[in-house]
Amino acid sequence: MRPLTYGTPKPMVPLFGIPFLERTMGRLRTAGVRDVILASGYLPQAIEDHFGDGSRIGMSVTYVVEAVPLGTAGALRNVAGHIKGTFFVLNGDVLTTLDLAAMYTFHKSKGGLGTIHALKVEDPSAFGCVVRDADGRVSAFIEKPKREDAPTDEINAGTYILERRILDEIPDGRSVSIERETFPKILGAGERLYSFVTNDYWLDVGRPEQYLKAHHDILAGQLPLVASDLEAEPGQLWQTAASEHPPNVNPPVFIGADVTIDSSAIVGPFAVIGSGSTIGAHALVRDAVLWDGVQIADDAQVVDAILASNVRIGRGAIVSLGAVIGHDAEIVPGAILEPQARVTAINAETVPTAKG
Repeated sequence: MRPLTYGTPKPMVPLFGIPFLERTMGRLRTAGVRDVILASGYLPQAIEDHFGDGSRIGMSVTYVVEAVPLGTAGALRNVAGHIKGTFFVLNGDVLTTLDLAAMYTFHKSKGGLGTIHALKVEDPSAFGCVVRDADGRVSAFIEKPKREDAPTDEINAGTYILERRILDEIPDGRSVSIERETFPKILGAGERLYSFVTNDYWLDVGRPEQYLKAHHDILAGQLPLVASDLEAEPGQLWQTAASEHPPNVNPPVFIGADVTIDSSAIVGPFAVIGSGSTIGAHALVRDAVLWDGVQIADDAQVVDAILASNVRIGRGAIVSLGAVIGHDAEIVPGAILEPQARVTAINAETVPTAKG
């Protein structure tokens, strides 16, 4: 996700103006969870500054910082002192409609050591396959098999419910993979793990193209973005052409608070405009995500791009074709960025331009 994550830890990247992690916390709270442990390593202070002790969102938050990366299981062993009973494990960059409460009920009904959320996919070769019997009991994990050799089309979707004693099976003080080491070890010892299979929406938003897709899918109505009392004022979300909107705004779009759009600009469809942003005369913004405080000058075009906070796009500049612009960068007037350009505040003055 660089350069977006140069100044923002990935779990704090906004989804319609709200940090992704806060939306995940909202899902947990809806499922009845009130105690959360955040295991972090990169820019942890930004996360703590936002959530504090958790009281603002009706939760209790504990922070555990990893001095070195410990892997998906090592991170759990590192927080073992804070866990007393059954617990959820969620990846920080997965967007899904999974019903956590239903998964918890399933887990308790089976009485196993853990339950793994699994999804059916067309091509499991890029994922870890979860092999199970008719009762849901897991018998094997196969990491990234060739498509023609895959024993199942059900993959590990990265949400777990585990019992406390599983932590005793994880070595302390080193990096450990729960998928490659811990789960196979548990199966080898005869312990029971179960697979909770759903057909929910699921997307790993860890890359720019997926991050754009998440916004697109939500605006298109493919994924409901459930409001909750955890959220700040979300601005105005126009999801249908029938909604009331200015004539130069083509829904679906999201407009944050205190946004200024010139009457001659064209915004949308599939545009997300962060709070405090400004769109100049005859500018075009569509299929794009703008964070807070972005300034788009007259005659500029932003299409199929992501702009981090306080980016300034000069008059007549063209930012498109998968471009990602980092915090506080300024694109000079008339610049035409190459496809897939990655720009930071350091190199913004010397961005490459396309010929022709």
